[in-house]
Amino acid sequence: MTTEKKDSSSTPASPHTSHISVEVVDPTIKQGDSQKILERKLKRKLDILILPLTTFLYLCAHLDRGNMGNVKLQGLKSDIMDDSDTKYSIALTCFYIAYITFNVPGNIMAKILQPSIAIGIAALIWGVASSLQAAVFNFAGIVVCRIFIGIGEACFGPVVPLYYSIWYKRDEIALRNALFIGCGALAGAFGGLIAYGVSFAKGSSIGASWRILFLVEGLPTIALSVLIFFFLPSRPETSKYLTEEEREIAVARLAADQHNQSHKKKFQWSGFRRAVTDYRSYTYGVIYLGVNLTLSSISGFLPTIIVSLGHTDAEAQLYSVPPYACAAVYMIIICRLSDRLRCHGLFVAGTMLLSCVGWIILLTVTTNQHARYFATFIVVMGAFTAVPLMLSWISKNTPNESQRAVQLGILNAIGQCFSILAAFIFPTSDRPYWKLGFGLNLAFNGLSAILAAILYCLLRYENARRDRLAESNNAETTDPSTTVTTDLAPTFRYIP
Repeated sequence: MTTEKKDSSSTPASPHTSHISVEVVDPTIKQGDSQKILERKLKRKLDILILPLTTFLYLCAHLDRGNMGNVKLQGLKSDIMDDSDTKYSIALTCFYIAYITFNVPGNIMAKILQPSIAIGIAALIWGVASSLQAAVFNFAGIVVCRIFIGIGEACFGPVVPLYYSIWYKRDEIALRNALFIGCGALAGAFGGLIAYGVSFAKGSSIGASWRILFLVEGLPTIALSVLIFFFLPSRPETSKYLTEEEREIAVARLAADQHNQSHKKKFQWSGFRRAVTDYRSYTYGVIYLGVNLTLSSISGFLPTIIVSLGHTDAEAQLYSVPPYACAAVYMIIICRLSDRLRCHGLFVAGTMLLSCVGWIILLTVTTNQHARYFATFIVVMGAFTAVPLMLSWISKNTPNESQRAVQLGILNAIGQCFSILAAFIFPTSDRPYWKLGFGLNLAFNGLSAILAAILYCLLRYENARRDRLAESNNAETTDPSTTVTTDLAPTFRYIP
């Protein structure tokens, strides 16, 4: 023991002392490895706490939002809308008007309150409204319910990407958003299966099958809203579900990441001003117009389009399942790849071009119904995949949390405007070729692809300009933790 305490400079080197010197280095290596292990364990714990609640809730949200396309075929339109295309379109539109109006206020509310509380309140609002649709007996009743569903979902859908950005680093967000939005695609699949099963319900005391469908898809949202209140973590620095060590790791890993340098709880008006004066906010929004035109067209009319391919109403519910299922898988693969490559603009452009191919087939092929059905797969895969890519693109390029909240709200407020248009571009008189609906979707999907590619180039140019400026000023660019407040800071670099 005494020989190990001697100064190594006074004794000759030996295999034994060499072995000791290696052992001195090993603890440092193990400490670094230990830190990585602790971070991986933290991410797993966050995924277990956060992802199930938020993704299942989005599945419910998409079921409640998109079930109009299913109940239309089950008698809702003839029972309380006098079989009027206009009334059906108005019912669809009411949801989107409320959704657009409350997008930015909903995100600001989530910033002022705890995001988990805001999400729970939002879910309770639209869950109750969705369930009450089963009890309506006139057109006014369905309109009121759709308005409150829109209000609730406006305070939820854009808030979750903001919420994820509070917990995850820039290269971790797209995959989580893909899992989140992927549940929307799965909702389309489950919605078709549920509607298919409910269509055979006979002799129920509730009444028509569409009433049963509203109830079956609305009540789970209320149950989930209660779980959200009690179990969804609040913020990394205060969450009761993390140990003190885990809270320190969570805060430190975000502080070292450029996308989350300003994570103050209070709403910052500097972030608001940056969001509303940045041209990118509105460019993102215009790109999202084309995405949402297609999403809303699919949500409101995919079963109707499939019926026009020669299938019965019940078969159409069933045949709407495979396109959504394929979209969910494709979305996760593409978003994972975009995270690895740290690139979003080209992937957004590529997915929208894929959707364009589907619309071209639907427009030009009029006799081969198998090819037309295949085209619905391409359209759903392209449009759905663009959603998490867009949400992640903004989240990664807004280091100020208040700026991020407002910019995500602007994205949805602008983007959902064409959801209103989608409600009116598939009139029954256009059946079975739907030239107006297919043509408008093709045009605006193409515009989205072009703008996404242009914005990608602009962001790469801006990064290169800042690199040149930093080199000329001999500026430090690797540790922006004390300087970044918005994306205008010269140390910040965009994800193109």
